[in-house]
Amino acid sequence: MSVDIIYEDEFLVAINKDAGLLVHRSWLDKGETRFAMQLTRDAVGCHVFPVHRLDRPTSGVLLFAKSAAVARLLTEAFTEHRVSKQYVAVVRGFMPELGTLDYALSFQPDAIADKFADLDKPPQPAITHWQSLAQIELPFAVSKKHSTSRYSLVRLIPETGRKHQLRRHMAHLFHPIVGDTSHGDGRHNRFFREQYNCQRMLLHASRLSLTHPVTGKALQLDAELDADWQHILEEFNWLNSAKSEE
Repeated sequence: MSVDIIYEDEFLVAINKDAGLLVHRSWLDKGETRFAMQLTRDAVGCHVFPVHRLDRPTSGVLLFAKSAAVARLLTEAFTEHRVSKQYVAVVRGFMPELGTLDYALSFQPDAIADKFADLDKPPQPAITHWQSLAQIELPFAVSKKHSTSRYSLVRLIPETGRKHQLRRHMAHLFHPIVGDTSHGDGRHNRFFREQYNCQRMLLHASRLSLTHPVTGKALQLDAELDADWQHILEEFNWLNSAKSEE
C-alpha cells in the first residue's frame, strides 16, 4: 500500500503509478479501495491535487500539486500543451520507423461519469507522433491469417490529450496496443497472458518534461518500467532498445 515517488519538492510530487491503479475515487469502480491520490497524500503527509490523468491500465509518471494555486498553474500548462509527454508501448505488427497521425477523435462518454455530458460534441483534433524502437517476429500463429506474429516496441508522443488518445490512435492504424481490452485485439492479448503471463496493458508513461510552475527550472520526470515490462523486454531481447528510449 505504498507509491513510488520519483520527484518531490515543496510544491509538487510525482509518482510512478502502477498499472491497474485508479488516479482517484470514481463511480466507475465503487468497490476499489486503493487510489493513487490517497496513497500519495499519505506518503507525503499533505493533500495533493491531480493535474492530469492516466488511464487505469496505464502505468508511469503521474504528477500532483501540493496546493490549489500550483494545481491551477500546472493545469494551464497541460491545457496549453507546454508539457511534453512520452510513452512507450508494445503494439501488434511492424510500424514504420517514424510517423505522425493527425486524426480527430469523437467524444466517448462513460456510462456513469459522463451521463450529463454533451453527446453532440464535434470530433476534437488529436495528434500523435511515433518512433519504432524495435521489432520482433515470433513463430506463433496467433491469427489464422499468418503463421507468425509481429510486434513493435514504440515511443509515442501525443501533442494533444484526448481520452484514450494513444489507444484509439494505435487501433486506428491497425497496430493496437497489446493488453488493451477496450481498443485492442483479444487474440494477441490472450497470447501475451498465456505465453508470457503478462496481465496488463503494455502502455507506460515514461517521461514528463515541463517548466517548474514556481521556480521556472526545467523538470524531466522519468518513470522506470515494472517487472512485467522487464520480462517482455528480456524475452524479446529489447533491453538495449528500451534503454535507448531514455
